[in-house]
Amino acid sequence: MEIVRNGAKPSAKGPADWFTGDVRIDSMFKWQDPARVTGAIVTFEPGARTAWHTHPLGQTFIVTSGSGWVQVAGEPREDIRPGDIVWFPPGEKHWHGATDTTAMTHIAVQEALDGENVTWMEHVSDADYVNDARQ
Repeated sequence: MEIVRNGAKPSAKGPADWFTGDVRIDSMFKWQDPARVTGAIVTFEPGARTAWHTHPLGQTFIVTSGSGWVQVAGEPREDIRPGDIVWFPPGEKHWHGATDTTAMTHIAVQEALDGENVTWMEHVSDADYVNDARQ
């Protein structure tokens, strides 16, 4: 058994290559092989969001506070609120983040394949983010 105590790992700023705006990542867990699951609490300030990305084995996240937006490439942007659970199947191109006026926090859980749990792509432009453009 392993217990990871709250506050045992420092918060990190979301890298500019992966995010637009102010994002804080609080790593929750990343277990040793053969386990593949990782988890983090991610907080997006208003206007902050991920770049487009995919997950090789999918991703589940649970919105814990605020309100946000999520979009799959080629589909309409969706509103998300506390208690919503979002599942992205393996390989589905998407982005997620806060709305332009309200912060959003979610717990993200995904599995790694060959040591990788995400493939980062291009940033979501300000115009596409605000205007709900379809990729």
